[in-house]
Amino acid sequence: MPEFVRRIPEGDNRERSVCAECGHVDYENPKVVVGSVVSLGERVLLCRRAIEPRRGFWTLPAGFLELGETLEEGAIREAWEEAQAAITLDGILGVYSISRIGQVQVIYRAWFAAEPRFAAGPESMDVALFDWAGIPWEAIAFPTVTWSLRAWRRIGAAPLGQPVGNPADDPRGAGRPGAPVEGAA
Repeated sequence: MPEFVRRIPEGDNRERSVCAECGHVDYENPKVVVGSVVSLGERVLLCRRAIEPRRGFWTLPAGFLELGETLEEGAIREAWEEAQAAITLDGILGVYSISRIGQVQVIYRAWFAAEPRFAAGPESMDVALFDWAGIPWEAIAFPTVTWSLRAWRRIGAAPLGQPVGNPADDPRGAGRPGAPVEGAA
């Protein structure tokens, strides 16, 4: 097995993992997460995580984009896998940079594709619709869930414009899960 060393490859400006034998550069790039804020009137669909990280906490139906998928296909797949929900995407609600864990998250605004049906998928303990006042803010899994829910609430059913991004006080996505949610309600 070849040994990889950390160095700046010729013509580059960042330290990378480089094969000591052949010079192959093993680029490490951010992962893409896709998901959606699925609403039914004034209520949103949340999933209680059955897996780590943040098992037992509430999140949007979201997960890693798979090779060969479009962003849209991935968001629709994740809603089915986590919430057994068939959805229709309306457009991109937010794009978030989470540099501390190397993620870019693309969150859509969505509705149920037909009659609203949902159930816990294999990665969810529970799935439920919440009105704004009933959202379990103290048990939200990730900062981007809070950011997305706030954007959904602010925009409502109005036409989507430019997607929202990280809040000004966390431009690199350095906030950690479990941090207090200021002004969430």
